[in-house]
Amino acid sequence: MRYLLILIFCVSTVSGFSQDSTATQTPTKVKGTIVSASTSLALTEANIVNINQVIGTATDDDGVFEIKAKVNDTLHLSYLGYKSIKVRVTNDWLKFGNTKIEMTELALALEEVTVKQLELTGYLKVDMNQVPVTSNNRYRISGLPGQGYEAGKPNIATKVLGAIFNPADFLYNMFGRKPNEMHRLKKMKEDDEIRNQLSKRFDREMLLVLLQVTKFDLDEIVNQCNYSKDFINTANDLQILDAISECYEEYKVIKRSKERKNKRD
Repeated sequence: MRYLLILIFCVSTVSGFSQDSTATQTPTKVKGTIVSASTSLALTEANIVNINQVIGTATDDDGVFEIKAKVNDTLHLSYLGYKSIKVRVTNDWLKFGNTKIEMTELALALEEVTVKQLELTGYLKVDMNQVPVTSNNRYRISGLPGQGYEAGKPNIATKVLGAIFNPADFLYNMFGRKPNEMHRLKKMKEDDEIRNQLSKRFDREMLLVLLQVTKFDLDEIVNQCNYSKDFINTANDLQILDAISECYEEYKVIKRSKERKNKRD
């Protein structure tokens, strides 16, 4: 009887310890409040992106946000007119909950701009000759998905076709160097909040952070994918993301085709 009581006590103790451990497990989300460092007012619709897990969210009317995260994940916080910051997720943050985060306002110095592109005379024929004409052509390659390549010059088609048969082409040089970063494209396209944030941005900052590439690399990728300068200069960040993604998918088709050809040879 004594042994039976000891056994029951041990089982109940282990069960209680197990329940306590389950109850105190580290949560998988972090919560924070973003405010202005100068006014202490909440920043509404501030953008938060978990770089490691490629997911995003935004603050509510009270500056509060909640996002899935784990220890050592890095959150990128950005808000129009404020300096973007990166915050590391810690055990204490996960354990104790809401954390107040201050963002510093940027000092914007606007330079004087003189708009003097056209000097109109009032004569239609003369004025029409001053208007720049831009011709953006798009080229398709049979057998490849997507709508094709956009280019500012007709002879770009030769460059695209030549790239398919040249093992050291720009697609291989740019995408082949950064396979891990390019694999993040799919996750970015699948996250509705990230797509929503990118559709409102033109600064490429979030793209650089999520793809973990430099501004030079990003510009070079889009440029070498033969999108026109007009598109590059006017597109929002979501359009740039979709353009890169389309080009990358074509690159993968070309790469697989090359590999099959090399095996046959």
